[in-house]
Amino acid sequence: MTPTATYRLQLHSDFPFSAAEEAVPHLAALGVSHLHLSPVLDAVPGSQHGYDVVDHARVRAELGGEDGLRALSRTARAHGLGLILDIVPNHMAVPAPESLNRPLWEVLREGPDSPYARWFDIDWEGGGGQVLLPVLAHRIGDELDDLTVDGDTLRYYDHAFPLRAGTAHLPMPELLDAQWYRLAWWRLARTELNYRRFFTISELIGVRVEDPEVFAASHAKILELVRDGVVEGLRIDHPDGLADPEAYLRRLQDAVGGCWTVVEKILTGPERLPAEWPVSGTTGYDALYRIDGLFTDPSGVAELTAHYRDFAGPAGDRGGYWEATVRRSAYKVLTHELAAETRYLVRTAERICAADPALRDYAPWALREAVRELLVRVPVYRPYVTAGGPCPESAAAAVPVEAARQVKAGFAVREEAAVVDLVRDLALGRLGDGPDRAAFCARFAQTASALRAKSVEDTAFYRYTPLISANEVGGDPGAPGVSPADFHAFCTRLARDWPATGTVLSTHDTKRSADVRARIAVLSECPGRWARLLAGLAQVPGPDAHLAWTAWQTALGFAEPDAERLTAALLKAVREAGLHTSWTEQDEVYERAVADFVAAGPAGAPFETVAKFARDLDPYVRANVLGATLLHLTMPGVPDLYQGTEREFRALVDPDNRRPVAFAAPAAGDDDLSAQKYAVTVAALALRRAHPEVFGESGTYTPITAVGPAAGHCVAFCRSGRAVTAVTRLSLRLADAGGWRDTRLPLPEGRWTDTLSPSRTFTGSVPVADLFGDRPVSLLTRAPEEA
Repeated sequence: MTPTATYRLQLHSDFPFSAAEEAVPHLAALGVSHLHLSPVLDAVPGSQHGYDVVDHARVRAELGGEDGLRALSRTARAHGLGLILDIVPNHMAVPAPESLNRPLWEVLREGPDSPYARWFDIDWEGGGGQVLLPVLAHRIGDELDDLTVDGDTLRYYDHAFPLRAGTAHLPMPELLDAQWYRLAWWRLARTELNYRRFFTISELIGVRVEDPEVFAASHAKILELVRDGVVEGLRIDHPDGLADPEAYLRRLQDAVGGCWTVVEKILTGPERLPAEWPVSGTTGYDALYRIDGLFTDPSGVAELTAHYRDFAGPAGDRGGYWEATVRRSAYKVLTHELAAETRYLVRTAERICAADPALRDYAPWALREAVRELLVRVPVYRPYVTAGGPCPESAAAAVPVEAARQVKAGFAVREEAAVVDLVRDLALGRLGDGPDRAAFCARFAQTASALRAKSVEDTAFYRYTPLISANEVGGDPGAPGVSPADFHAFCTRLARDWPATGTVLSTHDTKRSADVRARIAVLSECPGRWARLLAGLAQVPGPDAHLAWTAWQTALGFAEPDAERLTAALLKAVREAGLHTSWTEQDEVYERAVADFVAAGPAGAPFETVAKFARDLDPYVRANVLGATLLHLTMPGVPDLYQGTEREFRALVDPDNRRPVAFAAPAAGDDDLSAQKYAVTVAALALRRAHPEVFGESGTYTPITAVGPAAGHCVAFCRSGRAVTAVTRLSLRLADAGGWRDTRLPLPEGRWTDTLSPSRTFTGSVPVADLFGDRPVSLLTRAPEEA
């Protein structure tokens, strides 16, 4: 069953299944068709997100266990709702104690001969026959006194490791050498780690779901829940981490019988979701970019960027220019945080060359250079190929010929540059399907996706900050504006190719909630005013101008002088940026200066200056918030509402965006933004639920073009001849230009009723000023007999 709309709930010990049950009546009244649950399988105790799975066979007891999940399903079904489940096929936790992850525990005890060894991508040869466990706070020589033997277990604080049979009696140095694992200082992970992990997080070990036995064991409980009707749809977390995403998805669909499935796939620029994937679409970050882009003025962004460079003075490749910043960030991540992954690829390439007489004269240094330089030039998250299989043009474009040409130009000797073609062919699976070739092809793609995520989303987004609302997952800060024509083209393609895809505005991973971004985006319409405001705030001392620019924009978007929440978000920003401090090399003096600046500025008395500025922008923020909401709920696809976003929802980067929310309608008589947003949400969801044929997979999408001097400020479309959405974009620019004047919107034939004000009806060519008389958006419907 394809949902009409889903509602994301973040489950944890303080919000278990029983709490979700209590929210069901409110969510059913809201008008969604399904509850979208964060991961429910057994995770590390106390986990606030559930992506650190330790046992695929059990539903998490902290949430209420399987009985609690089934009870939630029954309650939801009684109110007309189904359940969608977020599942995590790519990785498991390396927990403390390690015994919580039984497959990993058995591998640590029995080594490569364990029946569970096939579960994980462990490079035993690369670790000298041991798997590196980077868990020690200091070098092992400084930690020996804290290692103790307890029966057949080696203990280190909260950690517990199984001892290899017959080794418990050995002296500590010999005992350590005799194990199938090597305990090591945590800092060695970046260079010495020999298991595949999630991005750069060593506490999450990659799972080989491409193995049929591993797939069966790790998915048995999920499949049971689907077969029993407890779960009606799936969200697949991070498919780009898998060796072969398409093969995994085919096996999954064969097992679940075709239930609605979406993948958390980030599409870059014009990149398309592979048409052959057996899914309904993505989780919706591609839609988020297009919706946000409509409310971002490209000309204003250019002016704002000039002010940013004058104010913050960033170096060109450290925040001054987008593409240069991305490239430098990629080098930083690859050479530091992903050095172990690069090392694996180079070693595998060396083995391939050593085994083939025709390839033996490619030098290790040249292989290393080619691997690194090609990886930083992959313009998307990864290619989708398998060794020895077909390499379609779309896959080849992921490692572009132009990128290879650029890399070759860096070789002083032309003949040595041929190594670049070799590495590119290996990455694209063009040199056969032997074990090492298959391993290189898969791992190159997996590493490319980790590199893209860490260098773009988690580094460059925090370094390049002219307009931070544009720095969102799936977004393009270098070109954040989206024209109405491009938006319509995107929606037309969705309606044709992926009508049941997911769409989102806020998620558990967005760096700022949609309403925070909507407020900040108004700055693209008044860059000069923003520059003048900052000039007046310059007397508040900060550690650096780049941080001040980002902090004041954050304060404007958040609209509350909350020192704790603002400081947490900004400390995460400066650590991710890695320009003055980082997660692994924290500069306590700098970070204290950040906290002091927040307290004295964005969370202090000067915030009132920002608050007054924000109040002046409120009408235009309202247009952005309501416009984005209505577009999201009526465009092609299945909208996913993040918890609490039916009302105004201001949240910053995680964990702030996972805070508890109240499940209640606004108080009667309220006329604030929350009440208006709630009214639009309820009206649109009710329409979707009552008429799935209008908005569902068989529905059509037809752009409607306004006529007149302000036509570019109206975005409108008709769904299946029965519903018309019209919203105001760039409303501040509109007001500065004199308003709508005689701009009109030609409606399709028939009498159209305003769902938000049913006493209002329209026919023919309508003055846009009349259409938007009460609010900056309009949702019109026409009776079936008039269609």
